[in-house]
Amino acid sequence: MHLKRLFLVAICALAAFAAAPAVRQALAEDAAKPADPGLSDVLTDLLHGVEGENGTSGPDKRVPFGREEVQLSFAPLVKQTAPAVVNVYASQTAKVVSPFEGDPFFEEFFGRAQPRAQSSLGSGVLVDPSGVIVTNYHVIKDADEVKVATADGREFTSKVMLKDETLDLAVLKISADKPFPVIAIGDSDALEVGDLVLAIGNPFGVGQTTTSGIVSALARSHIGVSDSGYFIQTDAAINPGNSGGALINMGGQLVGINTAIYSRSGGSIGIGFAIPSNMVRAFADAAKAGLDFFERPYIGAEFEAVTPQIAESLGMEKPTGALVSSVEGAGPAGKAGLKPGDVVLSLNNTPVESIEALDYRMATLSIGTKATFAILTKGQQATLEIPLERAPEGARAVEVTLHGRSPFSGAKVTELSPRLAQRLGLRTDLKGVTVVDVNRDSPAADFGFQPGDIVREVNGTTIDTAATLAQAAQQDTRWWRFTVERGGQILRQVLRY
Repeated sequence: MHLKRLFLVAICALAAFAAAPAVRQALAEDAAKPADPGLSDVLTDLLHGVEGENGTSGPDKRVPFGREEVQLSFAPLVKQTAPAVVNVYASQTAKVVSPFEGDPFFEEFFGRAQPRAQSSLGSGVLVDPSGVIVTNYHVIKDADEVKVATADGREFTSKVMLKDETLDLAVLKISADKPFPVIAIGDSDALEVGDLVLAIGNPFGVGQTTTSGIVSALARSHIGVSDSGYFIQTDAAINPGNSGGALINMGGQLVGINTAIYSRSGGSIGIGFAIPSNMVRAFADAAKAGLDFFERPYIGAEFEAVTPQIAESLGMEKPTGALVSSVEGAGPAGKAGLKPGDVVLSLNNTPVESIEALDYRMATLSIGTKATFAILTKGQQATLEIPLERAPEGARAVEVTLHGRSPFSGAKVTELSPRLAQRLGLRTDLKGVTVVDVNRDSPAADFGFQPGDIVREVNGTTIDTAATLAQAAQQDTRWWRFTVERGGQILRQVLRY
């Protein structure tokens, strides 16, 4: 029996040896043929970032592969950037109006109303080793004193170099013997939806906070934060006190200044907004240059939104671009051939989706250069090269501070020029007499006058010069009727004062 088993094993071995060359040849032929990828092969390629025929992923952007990569930490990135994020503490003295003010009898018993201190807290980002800090305008608005606390516990009194309410940006300056840590300003135009970002803030009394998320959307507008309508939306939690903090990319570069959240309760619900870093860079450069306000390039044209009805009337497939509403004939745009009714489709080969996008793109360009505008004119596409100039100063108008017993007392007024209109955030084609400043403790402030208000008429007198308004404000009357233009709206007021 044992010999029989040995005989069968020997026969099988001989057969296998004889078939080995044929098997090897068949395996070689199968290896030469293109094999259909299995599910495991496809998943492996996707995880590794291998680009397929129609794939868009690449080796530079992919999901984590393996436990080691899942356990990666943002800690080195935070250590690199967090020291440049500071706390901004702004304080102001608010006037308290007592119901007994002016009555000697009640003031004797209750005393005069004492001023009350108010404060606001926010964050800021060091962008220059000399101590230049970028933060939000609303953090330091109307502040009498602005202090800065750095991440290492030091505290400094800062100076406001430049501020702009329409952009909700402000630049502060602090000084020390040694250079400050900074975050390099990156290119916000390189951001894509889905990119990883970190939001870092330093609200006073809480300490530094860091949250992570992704870019949810780009070019968000009409969120009610400021007149600038071009924001980065992120789901990285931006909590109260983090306004003015840094939004950074995975390269440790500043790509935005956190400015607002969308919330019904006051807490973060995953919808935050940041001002793009390209705007921040242009604003910081203006502050370093010593400008008294953020100058935007002037071309002598005004724009409005392209509505679906306008797009249909112009034969456009969809409402996009910015419609030219008016053109100054002697301005750069007028000389280049731009006309009312034209639609700007792109600026320097970058598509312009809306009027907010055009305003943003224009603001980030440098005065003294030229820009290429692709436009739609009379149903045909054309290209114009328009110089970007400084807004004209106009005639040297005199600023007049109004006095006397009138609602205008305490207001400083002058005649509008394109440059002044730009500084006040108005349309550069507006004319008239405007308020440029208001004394905080004056009748004009009590009645609600604001810089940028254009006074059109007082007690039946048309106001066309500052001298005319000064004369009208000296009238000996207790009844006042006046018309003011504010934000494109006409306000008419009748009061007894």
